[in-house]
Amino acid sequence: MANSKTASKEKKKHIVQDFSNRTFKELSEKYQYDNVMQVPDIVKIILHRGLGEAIVNTKCIDISMDQLAEIAAQKPVLTTAKKSISNFKLREGQINGVKVTLRGKKAKLFLIKLIHLALPKIRDFRGVSTRAFDGSGNYNLGSADTSVFPEANRETDRERGLDITIVTSAKTDDEAMDLLKCYGMPFRVGGKRKLA
Repeated sequence: MANSKTASKEKKKHIVQDFSNRTFKELSEKYQYDNVMQVPDIVKIILHRGLGEAIVNTKCIDISMDQLAEIAAQKPVLTTAKKSISNFKLREGQINGVKVTLRGKKAKLFLIKLIHLALPKIRDFRGVSTRAFDGSGNYNLGSADTSVFPEANRETDRERGLDITIVTSAKTDDEAMDLLKCYGMPFRVGGKRKLA
């Protein structure tokens, strides 16, 4: 049992190292950076779920905590309201979401798992949008269905979505897009649509 766990950890370590080396090489060749520290990399990945229904249904907090812990392999933290908003029946300090921040090898392993295992399971998937960059090299992705993750618990009262923010050290959106493409992110072809 201990040998299989060690072998699994080594395999994960090699997968992350392989992707990191490949992205480093490809981006260095394409952008001709002067310094190796300029090559973009994944800084952190934040998984967040807003729980507006927690005001009336406190059971959803425990369900979401369990789901995010299984998906991210890390214990989530509760987020609270910073100020009261009477129209939403929200009070200051009240729990209104859960989030997990992954860094380092855990973040890269989650990204690889997201791209190669979870996204292909989405029904009628045609690629992710190229318009979800924030201008600073970070990418935001929403998933309405968490059952696409292999670790997700199927025993829920209803399906809840998940917001994923990929924070990179890239200075521009083009560098961030190339970084994510090196990891295998399936961007939608002809993703830039004209607004009507």
